[in-house]
Amino acid sequence: MASTKESDNASDTPSSPKNVYKDPDDGRQRFLLELEFVQCLANPTYIHYLAQNRYFEDEAFIGYLKYLQYWQRPEYIKFIMYPHCLYFLELLQNVNFRNAMAHPANKEVAHRQQFFFWKNYRNNRLKFILPKPPPEEVPTPAAAPPQLPLSASNIAMTTAPPASASAPSPRPYGLPSGSALAKNDMRNSGIDRRKRKHERV
Repeated sequence: MASTKESDNASDTPSSPKNVYKDPDDGRQRFLLELEFVQCLANPTYIHYLAQNRYFEDEAFIGYLKYLQYWQRPEYIKFIMYPHCLYFLELLQNVNFRNAMAHPANKEVAHRQQFFFWKNYRNNRLKFILPKPPPEEVPTPAAAPPQLPLSASNIAMTTAPPASASAPSPRPYGLPSGSALAKNDMRNSGIDRRKRKHERV
């Protein structure tokens, strides 16, 4: 009988393979929950909410934040869509930052700085990524040809050839050269209307 009791006790010990916890979905649910929580840390308003509700005073929660730093490793970082969450996760390891995020003004400062980072990120990044073009060489002016004295034959050579018929006219809409305003111009018609009113009275 003693041997059967010993075998039952041996099967109840935590080292036995029967008692080892196994996730039914191989940890997928836990992975998704931790990923979602870490990415929520990219929002300064959410961090402010956590600070206002005193989550940062709980030692277990601080330990959980330390545990979540594994998301910074390359095999996990590829799943992160909001990289600011990793920066805020790193800042949350500091007790001063956790205390400061309880104040609404600090939340607004963090939110504003995050906005400016997003606004200027592309231009700032391109400034350092794109190669700078080489300085343009200033062409040296060539020696000017000697000027001929003005004479009738020189003037005839320098005049422009007559314009072709297809060239657009410099005057808009083909107005005759004597009229300054078009007949249907609103400024002109308003003046005429006023004159007519005064003439009727």
